[in-house]
Amino acid sequence: MKTSFNPLIYLLILGMFAACTESKKEKQAELEIPNSEPAFDETYRPQYHFTPPKSWMNDPNGMVYLDGEYHLFYQHNPDSNVWGPMHWGHAVSTDMLHWEHLPIALYPDSLGTIFSGSAVIDKGNTSGLGEDGKNPMIAIFTYHHPEKGQTQGIAFSNDKGRTWTKYKNNPVLNNPGIPDFRDPKVSWYDQGNGTGKWIMTLAVKDKISFYSSPNLIDWEHESDFSPSWASYGGVWECPDLFPLTDQEGHEKWVLLVSINPGGPNGGSATQYFTGNFDGGNFTADGKDVKWIDYGADNYAGVTWSDIPKTDGRRLFLGWMSNWLYANIVPTTIWRSAMTLPRKLELYHFEGKDLLASRPVMEVKTLYGNSEKIEAKSHLLRDELFHLDLKTANGNRASIKFSNDLGEEVLLHIEQNKVIFDRSKSGQVKFNEAFQAIHEAPLNGLEINDIDIYSDKSSLEFFFNDGELVLTEILFPNSPLLKLDLEGIENNGEVHYLNSTW
Repeated sequence: MKTSFNPLIYLLILGMFAACTESKKEKQAELEIPNSEPAFDETYRPQYHFTPPKSWMNDPNGMVYLDGEYHLFYQHNPDSNVWGPMHWGHAVSTDMLHWEHLPIALYPDSLGTIFSGSAVIDKGNTSGLGEDGKNPMIAIFTYHHPEKGQTQGIAFSNDKGRTWTKYKNNPVLNNPGIPDFRDPKVSWYDQGNGTGKWIMTLAVKDKISFYSSPNLIDWEHESDFSPSWASYGGVWECPDLFPLTDQEGHEKWVLLVSINPGGPNGGSATQYFTGNFDGGNFTADGKDVKWIDYGADNYAGVTWSDIPKTDGRRLFLGWMSNWLYANIVPTTIWRSAMTLPRKLELYHFEGKDLLASRPVMEVKTLYGNSEKIEAKSHLLRDELFHLDLKTANGNRASIKFSNDLGEEVLLHIEQNKVIFDRSKSGQVKFNEAFQAIHEAPLNGLEINDIDIYSDKSSLEFFFNDGELVLTEILFPNSPLLKLDLEGIENNGEVHYLNSTW
């Protein structure tokens, strides 16, 4: 049910903390957004990454698949290009690349603004909210109220997510007196013999709390997870819990936990744990802090619910920014993009279960012309591309993109780490942290191949098909089309990508 926006709530919470973060950010002035319709070719507008038509966006929410459509909801302030009163924006796609923008799905109401959460298809209509024999789509989200705190609510749709009705007895999970109590990720846990229950994975300040329910309405606390050796540089946020089967057929559970601040390269980032879940408790293997992405700009990522078994992939999408500077990057009509959609897979390395992030195969449908990279220097024809390279000397190589203005980005692989430098990439002075040099440890990994995806304002590096990943945004004043290579085989290839708009 769409409800009118309460201006009192707006005044109370504007300038507070973000839906998936509540850490302090720099003060910034709100910029005026033109009334004209967006052209989707504005300066820095990504051409094959998801962006909102206008205004502010952060965390991906409610990602669910139904009848051939990938649904993406997202944290959205429709009235400004800086963070403010949160709504759920909405878009659908048949391939995770070409998106149809739909009306706002969830609006603030008297219980609060609409913070992050998830969505599921209630197969079997356990909630009783389905109509005419349908399995309803259920959204589970955090209400944020400046006085009442954070609670969990639900809404339901019986027309494939086009219209929504909020549950009349919200909230379904009240706050036990904890300021940070948010971002529910819900999934069905199959107990066998035709029985099961819903599991809610919830971020509670510096731990993850698990709740269970038979019907998405009545919730019971199961357990908490907060190992002493994990990363606690900031508040825990935007969790996700799911099983993965490795190439040997062994099942492991993966728990994603976003954290801000405390990322390996400053600000926000997402750590993950592998282990076992028994329907009530999660137990981690080992005591290693592991990050899903070592770049500065992949945060609050979660996975799609209800992907068909015939597909079988665990599909992930992250917010491509960082709370250190998200409100002040040099875009006006819209602000923020999502990462490339990625397939998550387990791989084993030196006795550890690790998580690989691989670009989805659908990206290849965007391929246009291709050409060989057969020299150390090469002039690229367009800034939308997938660059496929192989190293010549193991863990010693460098890749530079530059332009005639003297702007450049540099990726350098040393024996034990990867270094990324965007300090001279163009517009960088809006934030000192944006100019920092980023590093990723190799921890014994030998780099054999490098895939680089370039859009108008981002670079995504996938080493060894996603065994190590760096996601970085940038704002050059002219496209960085001069390519210089060292330690790279002369058999590389560049595939130019078509815009999805």
